[in-house]
Amino acid sequence: MKKGIAYLLALAVLMAMLAGCGNAESSQEGEFKAGENGVVKVYNWGDYIDEEVIDLFEKETGIEVVYDLFENNEEMYPIIEAGGRVYDAVCPSDYMIERMLRNGLLQKINMDNVPNIEYIGQTHMQGAQSFDPENAYAVPYTFGTVGIMYNTTMVGEDEVKSWNVLWEEKYSQSIVMYESVRDSLVPALRLLGYSLNTTDRGQLEEATQRLVEQKPLVYSYVMDQIKDLMINGEVALGLAYSGEVLAIQEQNPDIAFCVPDEGSNYYMDAWVIPENAENKENAEAWINFLCRPDIAKRNFEYITYSTPNEGAIELLDESYLENKDVFPEDEVIARCEVFQYLGEEMDQYYADLWKRVKAAR
Repeated sequence: MKKGIAYLLALAVLMAMLAGCGNAESSQEGEFKAGENGVVKVYNWGDYIDEEVIDLFEKETGIEVVYDLFENNEEMYPIIEAGGRVYDAVCPSDYMIERMLRNGLLQKINMDNVPNIEYIGQTHMQGAQSFDPENAYAVPYTFGTVGIMYNTTMVGEDEVKSWNVLWEEKYSQSIVMYESVRDSLVPALRLLGYSLNTTDRGQLEEATQRLVEQKPLVYSYVMDQIKDLMINGEVALGLAYSGEVLAIQEQNPDIAFCVPDEGSNYYMDAWVIPENAENKENAEAWINFLCRPDIAKRNFEYITYSTPNEGAIELLDESYLENKDVFPEDEVIARCEVFQYLGEEMDQYYADLWKRVKAAR
């Protein structure tokens, strides 16, 4: 979902909303009837909200929601940068928020209009400072970690405590990695003791070589396909986002997840308001509504990505809270890094490194 939503999924969600929701309409569909208190134009990942939340917001506020979907951060960014389609509230990821800030594409949120931000845990507000130093432009929505998802009938619990397991010959053609250079570099960089945000080309060359050496063992480089592969027992282990764990475990209870001891990536998606937003106060009302504990709880139970909302956490069933894959302890987060935007030159360099990995035999 996050990071790699398939186009067909996004399209299906959009069509379902247009046909069944009745209230939320795509801004690409032409004219619409604004609510009594105007509109809020929202741009979000596919399947990243409980659709009933949209209905509830409209009924409670009288604000019409115009709701569009994007597949990934790289698709979203040029839309906001070009300004041809104007949105009031957008939900990018950490490093992309930093890029948007650097390029003057965001405006400060009036936190007086978002009093429910008090429910966002301080650990996560501090984590957001890595891309929003003043906590002035972004309100955390979801978070998670990158780790190893594995089938407990094939892989031992002790083995996944280190990223080295992804280079084990005995799992040849039973390992999956993400079709993403920064995600796939996580294991190699952490094994070498390097930062996930390194711009040192020597370090990056070394880490890339590790991925080249690993490639003969890799079954496939995937995104959403990891779900079916793990559920069906077609592979033993692979790189994965913690937000996928609950949905997969519901269909295959043999699946487990671990953040290796060397550390990993801690990711966060957050709501921001573009600089050219036309309905800023309505956007702030939208963000405040999503921070309300009962609404945050509803969203978590639908999308299963961890919520940073402590008020919502207090309302959750104990079984969710006992799942440390979904709600990791502070010491796990402490050994993780948030991705930072490294600049256009490094973006191209990382892309070239990934081409080298994919071309290796």
